[in-house]
Amino acid sequence: MENLSGRVKFYDNLKRGFEIFISLVIFIVLLPLTILIVLLVKITSSGPVIYRQIRVGELGKQFYLYKFRTMIKDAESDGPKWAQKSDERVTFLGKILRYSHLDELPQLINILKGEVSFVGPRPERPEFVADLEKKIPYYQIRHLVKPGITGWAQVNYRYGASVADSNEKLKYDLFYLKNRSLFLDIIIMLRTLKFFFVNQK
Repeated sequence: MENLSGRVKFYDNLKRGFEIFISLVIFIVLLPLTILIVLLVKITSSGPVIYRQIRVGELGKQFYLYKFRTMIKDAESDGPKWAQKSDERVTFLGKILRYSHLDELPQLINILKGEVSFVGPRPERPEFVADLEKKIPYYQIRHLVKPGITGWAQVNYRYGASVADSNEKLKYDLFYLKNRSLFLDIIIMLRTLKFFFVNQK
């Protein structure tokens, strides 16, 4: 596994500087929009504006992933659940934020902290990871690199919320792990941006 990761380690180190710069630029440019979203979340539903959720990152290290809250308060009081496309726990504003991916703006903090990249395997919750590692061979290999806000699996596979979906998405994650490069990252980013202008899968 070390050889698989080490083949493109130089690129991983190089893109870190670009990600810090781009994150700061996006934060400054979208600051007015961010303030507006903060106010709308606050006045349309009770609960914190920023939602923190533990995820599994590079080398299995856990961290808090930040998002704008899109669900009702105490949505998971009865335990973790797979997110669904038509989730009754999601608020009206939350649906808009999720559709536009604006709920993920606070993840710029995760990028600046070095916990997440713009592109990489999706970071999953530890409860799900523990189960998936038992049921899917080599699932832990995807943790050799930093997780991403978007990724090869996200732009190539439908919305997944099951073990079977995770097994299929792992194939795309392993492809990215082996072939990651500036060219592939640009393709992924462009295909991700396309989701802002066309109907999502």
